[in-house]
Amino acid sequence: MITPDTQHLFLNELTKYNLGEDCPVFDNLFEFCQIYAGGTIDAARRLNNQLCDIAINWAGGLHHAKKCEASGFCYINDLVLGILELLKYHARVLYIDIDVHHGDGVEEAFYFTDRVMTVSFHKYGDSFFPGTGDAKEIGEREGKFYAINVPLKDGIDDSSFTRLFKTIISKVVETYQPGAIVLQCGADSLAGDRLGCFNLSIDGHAECVSFVKRFNLPLLVTGGGGYTKENVARCWTVETGVLLDTELPNEIPQNDYIKYFAPEFSLKVPNGPIENLNSKSYLSTIKMQVLENLRCIQHAPSVQMQEVPPDFYIPEFDEDEQNPDERIDQHTQDKHIQRDDEYYDGDNDNDQMNIS
Repeated sequence: MITPDTQHLFLNELTKYNLGEDCPVFDNLFEFCQIYAGGTIDAARRLNNQLCDIAINWAGGLHHAKKCEASGFCYINDLVLGILELLKYHARVLYIDIDVHHGDGVEEAFYFTDRVMTVSFHKYGDSFFPGTGDAKEIGEREGKFYAINVPLKDGIDDSSFTRLFKTIISKVVETYQPGAIVLQCGADSLAGDRLGCFNLSIDGHAECVSFVKRFNLPLLVTGGGGYTKENVARCWTVETGVLLDTELPNEIPQNDYIKYFAPEFSLKVPNGPIENLNSKSYLSTIKMQVLENLRCIQHAPSVQMQEVPPDFYIPEFDEDEQNPDERIDQHTQDKHIQRDDEYYDGDNDNDQMNIS
């Protein structure tokens, strides 16, 4: 039986870590966090060990979570954990966020360092969540000018968004010279999103992904927000095709979820009817402000030598020989793990001694 005192303590703990309301507690919450955060960490590990050039985790991208609290449907900030893993191998990591909401959790984590540059394109103003992301937020101490915010108004369309995105990201990569890129592809910036207010088509959103891919740097791609679920599925399907250089037919094939894509049953979603409140002069001002801040930073900042934390375990079996449609159960995976102290190769190894 739960006493009133126990219930009070429990509610205090929920409040302490900002759980409840938009971050509800549900069954298997910890396992959920393990899966999506572990996916991003593993993606970074694979990039570090050159097991792939591009790693995708559509379940990741929960960019609002802070070190000590949940926020905005985000419990663990997998992006921060993935970037920390990439920093073991790369002197500089670039983080790009095209979610309609400001990537506040990632920016906060690296606000005082020049080893990570964060660039967020998002809606700002009108008390829009999370309320941060003004162009004046540029980082502090060693991280000053390494946080870039591109605050936008309602209704921005493909041409305005992609033109601004390409101009800023080109200059960022040229100036900062990152060793790896993390791209958060929140789909709530699409037209018609239930919580969003932008006017991007899937083609416009995917063009940003394609542009970043063309830098040919190790690339970690995650999902993020998105509250019109059928459009989220469409968007990340198209962008998976973009990352794999694969052209997909516009007609969605028959599947168990086909009813969600009625009546068009098509992959692409056009722009919406929202008025674009981002004038040319406003976007030009934002662009000039960002480019001026970039002129203030040290070109490709160097990093002092320091001890690098150990890598996670890398499996010895050939993943290419596995059937990608067949899931391996946890018990089988565990059998591949070898404890560090399981075998001994010293002079007193009993397996190597001749016992008569």
